[in-house]
Amino acid sequence: MSATESSFSTPQWWKEAVVYQVYPASFQAQRGVASGWGTIKGITSRLDYLKSLGIDVLWSSPILKSPQADMGYDIADYKAIDHRYGTLEDVDELIAELRKRDMKFMLDLVVNHSSNEHSWFLESRSSLDNPKRDWYIWKKPKSIGPDGTPEPPNNWAQILGEANSAWTYDEKTGEFYLSLFTPEQPDLNWDNPEVRAAVWDVMHFWMKRGASGFRMDVINLISKVPGYPDADIVLGPGSKYQPGSKYFVNGPKLHDYLQEMYREVLSKYDTITVGEMPGVSDASEILRTVGAAAGELRMIFIFDLVDIDKPNVRMALKPWDVKEMKSIVTRWQRVMQENDGWNSVFIENHDNPRSVSRYADDSDEWRAKGAKLLTLMQTTLGGTLFVYQGEEIGMRNAPPSWPIEEFKDIETINFWKKCQELYANDPEKLAYGRKIIDMKARDHARTPMQWTAGENAGFCDPGTKPWMRVIDDYQTVNVEAQVQADDPHDLSVWQFWQRGLKDRKEHADVFVYGDFKELSPDHPAIFAYVRTSGKGDRWLVVLNFSGNEINWEIPDDLEVDFWACSNYVKGRADKPTSKAVPLKPWEGILGKSK
Repeated sequence: MSATESSFSTPQWWKEAVVYQVYPASFQAQRGVASGWGTIKGITSRLDYLKSLGIDVLWSSPILKSPQADMGYDIADYKAIDHRYGTLEDVDELIAELRKRDMKFMLDLVVNHSSNEHSWFLESRSSLDNPKRDWYIWKKPKSIGPDGTPEPPNNWAQILGEANSAWTYDEKTGEFYLSLFTPEQPDLNWDNPEVRAAVWDVMHFWMKRGASGFRMDVINLISKVPGYPDADIVLGPGSKYQPGSKYFVNGPKLHDYLQEMYREVLSKYDTITVGEMPGVSDASEILRTVGAAAGELRMIFIFDLVDIDKPNVRMALKPWDVKEMKSIVTRWQRVMQENDGWNSVFIENHDNPRSVSRYADDSDEWRAKGAKLLTLMQTTLGGTLFVYQGEEIGMRNAPPSWPIEEFKDIETINFWKKCQELYANDPEKLAYGRKIIDMKARDHARTPMQWTAGENAGFCDPGTKPWMRVIDDYQTVNVEAQVQADDPHDLSVWQFWQRGLKDRKEHADVFVYGDFKELSPDHPAIFAYVRTSGKGDRWLVVLNFSGNEINWEIPDDLEVDFWACSNYVKGRADKPTSKAVPLKPWEGILGKSK
C-alpha cells in the first residue's frame, strides 16, 4: 500500500489518546466506607491525579452487577452497577467529572459470556423449551459413563482451570452448557440474532449515557466452529481435557458479527474501541479487524508480547530472550504501518504479572531503572498507549514469601488445586507450580494501588482490611513519594512517565504516527530503533535490556544531535553522539537525530 493511499498517519483523537486502565476493586476505596473494596466515587476522587499524569481516557474493568466469580467478568445485569462499586448515578458523576477535565470513559464490555445469575441464563436453564433456551449453547451428553455420570459433549478444557471441562452439566434439563472460562460464566450463543440485538441494545445504552467506547473482553471467542469437534491432544498424560482454542478463537462468523456490530452501533458514534483477542497472531487475520477500511474495531490487544513465556496454557512457563521480544515489537510496528492498521501499545493489564518483574529486574537496586526503561520503550512506540494502574510507579509482583492463601484469583486457586492433586507426593513439582504462581498469577496486577506510605497504602481507611493484601513495599513504592520526589539529578518512575507522555504528545508526528526502523536486530540485549515523522524529524531510542554495561555502536549513517534523556538522569544525557555509546545496566536513552 502506498503512503498516499494509507490513512495510518491521519490524526485521530483515539490514536493519540493515552488510556489508563483502572481495576476498580483495587484502585481507591471510598473514604468512610469500611468495605476494603474500591469504588466508583474512589475513582472519581483521583481524576486530577490521572489528568496530571497525562491521561486522556479512563478504562475501568467491569463495574456492572456481578456475583464476582471472576472479579466482575461474570455480569448479571448489563445496565446496573454492582453495589460494591456504587450506583448508576455514581457513574454519571464520574463521566461528568471526566468531561470537565476533557477526558473520556471507556466501558469494559463482557459479552462472550454472562453470569450464570443473569436473568437471561436463569430463563434459558429453566426448561428445554424456554424462549431463551437458544440464547446459550446447550448440548446433550456425549455419553453416559458406567457409573451413570454424563460425559461432556467434547474434550475442551476450561480456560481458567484446564483440569476441568469447558462444559457444565445441568441436572434439571439433562444437558450441558458451554462455559469456556468457569461454570459461572456461560457462553452466549452469538448465532442467535436475538442475542446480538440484545448486545447492541446494551452498547447503545452506555454510549447514550456518555461512554466514549468499549474495551471488548475476549471478543474473538464469540463464534464457535459448528459441531464442536474434540480438541487435539497437546497436554501431558493425565490431562483429560485439552485446549480447544482452535475451534473458538476467531471462529467462522467472527467478522460477520463484528461488522454487524459496527453497522448497528459503532458507526453511529465517534468511538474508541479495542478488542481483547487472545490466541491470534496471524497478521492478515488481525488486519481484517483493525485495517482502516475493515469496518470492525479501531484496534485490538495483540498478546504476542505478554504471551512470550506461554507454551500451550497460560499457567506454565517457557524460556524467552530479548531478541524474541524485539522481533515481536518490530513485527507489529511494521505490519500496522505497511498495511494501514492500528496498534495498541501495552505490556500490563489485570490479567498479567507486573512488567518490571517480567521483562526487567524488580530488585530494590534496579526496579526503578527497569520500570523507566519500559516507560521509554512504550512512550516511543507507534499506536494507542495503554497504561495499567500502578505501572506508572513501577509496582512489582507480590513476593514469593506470601502464603498461598493471599492469592484470590479463581485461575490461581484452580491451578494450585490441580498442582496439589497431581503432585501431592512430589515436592519438586509442587515447588515448580508455586514458582509459576509467583511469576505469572493474575493476582500480581490486582493488589491495592499504593498511594501513600500510610496504613493500607492509602487505598482504604486505616483500620479497614483491604479485600486483598497490599504489597509489602508500599512504604517506599507509592504515588505520594514519587510525585513529590525532588532529586536534583534523577526522576522518579512517575515523573519519568509524566515527562514521557508529555513528549509523546508534543511529538505525536514521530512517536504516534512516525515510521519505525529497528537497528541491531541480532544484538542479544540492545533494542534500538529510529522513529521518523513524515517531515523527516528523527529520534533514536536505545534500550539496554540487561544488567550489564554495554557499548553500542551508532551506525555510521546515523548522526545524533544530542541525547534528550536517559532513565539515569533528570536532564539531557552526557554521552558520545557517534561511534560507541556506553550504556549502564537497564539504561534507556532517547536521542535527537539529524
